[in-house]
Amino acid sequence: MLRLLADENFNNAILRGLRLRNPDLDLVRVQDVGLSGEEDPVILEWAARHGRVLLTHDKATIPRFAYERVKAGQPMAGACEVSRSVPMSQAIDEILLIAECSDLSDWESQIRELPL
Repeated sequence: MLRLLADENFNNAILRGLRLRNPDLDLVRVQDVGLSGEEDPVILEWAARHGRVLLTHDKATIPRFAYERVKAGQPMAGACEVSRSVPMSQAIDEILLIAECSDLSDWESQIRELPL
């Protein structure tokens, strides 16, 4: 199962829904691991070091920093941009599908968007 890291401003209602639907989901929040207030490059570095795909709503800066890591030959565990316009139930369904049906090698150096 894919291991996930939720960005600091990720919708907590989606996170609660994910945990209710799959209590075994390996999901931590930036706040849970002491990264509150950290810059995006620090969060991406932590995610890469710990093999976690980043869940984010941030389409403005995360892709730029993620691709900079890839260009520099640094590991990038992957990022999943979830549009805020996606209905919550659909976001939960699609994140669970991704988490349960893919592994880290499917995501390395990739940025993908939801909806699928």
